[in-house]
Amino acid sequence: MLERIKTLLGIEDTLQDDVLNIIIENVSAHLKALLGKDVPSELEFIVTEISIRRYNRIGTEGMKSESVEGHNITFYDLKDEFVPYESIIAAHKDPPEKPGRGRVMFI
Repeated sequence: MLERIKTLLGIEDTLQDDVLNIIIENVSAHLKALLGKDVPSELEFIVTEISIRRYNRIGTEGMKSESVEGHNITFYDLKDEFVPYESIIAAHKDPPEKPGRGRVMFI
């Protein structure tokens, strides 16, 4: 995944590997928490896309939008980064366990 992200970003050296690996780990952990299980290989594209967004935001983490000479950029809040993928994530969540009937034993 690291090499694919570096290719998409046009990075040809290893200077940013540590930063990218931390971003990948954070995004993967966030997605794992949303899924309630390990990230399946078919959802790794979400980790890739969001990791690229987070890498490109380095230095502008606190900004919501930026405007320079007529060029406007609006960023997702970190809490909203997974919103475009909600239906995909929901389809991959394990169904909740059905509460069953329990037993009570008296000794």
